[in-house]
Amino acid sequence: MDFQKNLLEYISQSLLSIDETISVAESVTSGCLQLAFSQMPNAQLFYKGGMTTYSLPEKVRLLKVDQKEAEDCDAVSKNIVETMALQIATLFESDWSIATTGYSISNRSSAYKVYAYFSFSYKGEIILTKKLELHPKTQALNAQLYYTEFILGCFKSELNRLLILK
Repeated sequence: MDFQKNLLEYISQSLLSIDETISVAESVTSGCLQLAFSQMPNAQLFYKGGMTTYSLPEKVRLLKVDQKEAEDCDAVSKNIVETMALQIATLFESDWSIATTGYSISNRSSAYKVYAYFSFSYKGEIILTKKLELHPKTQALNAQLYYTEFILGCFKSELNRLLILK
């Protein structure tokens, strides 16, 4: 996985400059974000860790997602990903968090679409949640890598916005 080096360096430098931390809760990206954060310069100074909860029972048990709601939507919704983002930040006691859930392949549960939700939390508040849809014939690994790079780009923009405000 070859993420843009300057993107990883920018995120690293930004988090270091504001002395803040981040954690990650992944489903659809299945560890790709955790890998990206671990590759950032000085990651140990700001990256607290992550969790991949690929199945519904683990999202319920570990990230306090509502079981009935998760069953109704196959654990893929705006509210589910926001719950994941808030819970992972609480678990790791991090300033920031990123969460993902969705589909990397089209199937019956996804209405034969390929899409993901991602959410950012900052200091206990959701600051961004988006749905990202890809072509239904996108290969699973390509979808996961695209989601990861897109999410990192959005995170860079959020950091940049915060740095301008400070």
